[in-house]
Amino acid sequence: MSNLLATGSSALLAFQRALSTVSHNVANLNTPGYSRQRTEFAARDGTFHGYGYQGGGVQIVDVHRMADSLATARLLDSTGELNRLQQMSVLSNRLDSLFSEKATGIAAPWSGFFDSISALSSSAAGAADRQSVLAQANALVTRFNQLDQQLDKVDGEVNSGLTSSVGEVNRLAKEIAQLNGRIGNNAANASGDLLDRRDQLISQLIGYTGGTAVQQDGGQINVFTAGGQPMVVGATASSLVTVADPYRPERLQVALETNGQRVTLDKRALGGQIGGLMEFRSTVLDPAIAELGRIAISLTETFNEGHRAGMDQYGQMGGDFFTAPQPQISSHSGNTGNAVLQPSLGDLGSLNGKNVMLRFDGSNWVASDPDTGTAIPVTGTGTAADPLVINGVELVLASGTPATNDRFLLQPTAGAAGTIKVAISDPSRIAAANPVKAQADLANTGTGKLGAVTVTNPADPNLLAPSVIEFIDANQYTIDGAGPFTYTPGQAITHNGWSVTIDGAPAAGDAFNLGPTGANSSDNGNARLLSNLDDARKLNGGTLTLNGAISGLTTTVGSAARQADYSAEAQQVLQDQAQAARDSISGVNLDEEAADLMRLQQAYQAAAQIISTADTLFQSLLSATRR
Repeated sequence: MSNLLATGSSALLAFQRALSTVSHNVANLNTPGYSRQRTEFAARDGTFHGYGYQGGGVQIVDVHRMADSLATARLLDSTGELNRLQQMSVLSNRLDSLFSEKATGIAAPWSGFFDSISALSSSAAGAADRQSVLAQANALVTRFNQLDQQLDKVDGEVNSGLTSSVGEVNRLAKEIAQLNGRIGNNAANASGDLLDRRDQLISQLIGYTGGTAVQQDGGQINVFTAGGQPMVVGATASSLVTVADPYRPERLQVALETNGQRVTLDKRALGGQIGGLMEFRSTVLDPAIAELGRIAISLTETFNEGHRAGMDQYGQMGGDFFTAPQPQISSHSGNTGNAVLQPSLGDLGSLNGKNVMLRFDGSNWVASDPDTGTAIPVTGTGTAADPLVINGVELVLASGTPATNDRFLLQPTAGAAGTIKVAISDPSRIAAANPVKAQADLANTGTGKLGAVTVTNPADPNLLAPSVIEFIDANQYTIDGAGPFTYTPGQAITHNGWSVTIDGAPAAGDAFNLGPTGANSSDNGNARLLSNLDDARKLNGGTLTLNGAISGLTTTVGSAARQADYSAEAQQVLQDQAQAARDSISGVNLDEEAADLMRLQQAYQAAAQIISTADTLFQSLLSATRR
């Protein structure tokens, strides 16, 4: 009877603990990262009674955590990549809305400005049309300024995201290291809940940094970033910190601190949410800022050039219509020399807006792409007479002397959209008229007809000087007595910074007079030219128009947003598959747990019946001995 009682007691205790395990599984049905547990039973050693061994009941030998390292590793890899792509998608779509929405994009005020110029070309003397041009110009530069400010705010949000993410990474890494210390070198005997907690923290950490988790012999787990940098090694955790960019202190970078050393990490060394922030900034935000600035500079240079070739209502040659933003250059914080480089715009057609790393190697200046290290051609020596020329930008060594390996970051167009302004406030200063007018002498007897006068060099000091084209005969002419020159019908005659065409057959003695247009003219020749400058092929070596550049910017940002969306959606599918694979092994299934609960309950009741039977037999024996 004692054996019967011991057997029943062991079963009762084992099934009670098994029921507790099932209850624990059900209770953690919605706990993130929980791995279901299963009780393992084994028969107790029997007792030899001469005729053979008598069983001793049952015992629990293990509470097994249902987990698969391959499924967990696959889920970790997917988590880091998904967080990176989702971060890219969210920020890229925000940028896309800035450029594509009518209320915030550049296209609407851009069209409004050139439409107002077109309207002015139909009524060059109209005060209302002139005032409209100024109003539309101010609306356009305001939109440029606002867009630049919004992009700066997004850049600030990237800084904030890096700061908050670094704080979370350090907290998670420290806690993982502490759990590694508690688990020690015998994970087989560690609590399943403790191992689940560690796996969940690792998943969160890799969600920020990307990377992998590698289990050591004994059970401790080392965690590495996407670039292989160690975040947790055994019970030791490294720390991430934000540091100022050596060229742009307002922009933050991420550095790894380990063993007393600090290493700045680039976007390729981190994945996850932090990697997404850094990749967005370098591949989407910075190019958008640079291209917006390139468009602003191109508008300024192109329109100012055309405006200087016209005459305003005061009879004066036109000046700059917009202020002229200049390229920016920043020295590295570690430079030991005192060189100061002064950048200025050179060839607009060669300007591409990409940042350039400029380094002095001790005797020459060398340029490269700061992201890829690809060499960029440099010409010139840096003097005023022979400036350095890089991608359409000219640089002059204004003062000081560079030391060997001094570095500078050239930003040809970044920030230009934030500094563009309208340079005039008086509508009468709009140079809508052609400064030179031509007219045929009333005594002409031939059939020669004047074409439009075009200003070829507004800086020519004799541009407004009166001139006379006089024909000796139908095939020869003089200009202000100089010549004779051969005449071909329809040819351009150029002099004093202007050009005019004469067609037909002038007769001997025919004269054509050219001179300044004068004040208060209703001439609209220059306004017509200005209204078409948005279609002038000024960029990319004369192959791209200003309108094309705006369309290209909007399309590029939109494409980046769509690509990020598609990639994030595809990765979400892979994430769901990895999660399903993990849950098929580790997830809690209520139907299965309910079946186990009923089976164990019945077994528990049967074990209780064994004890009750043993008690009945014992009571019967006691009753028999009392007689």
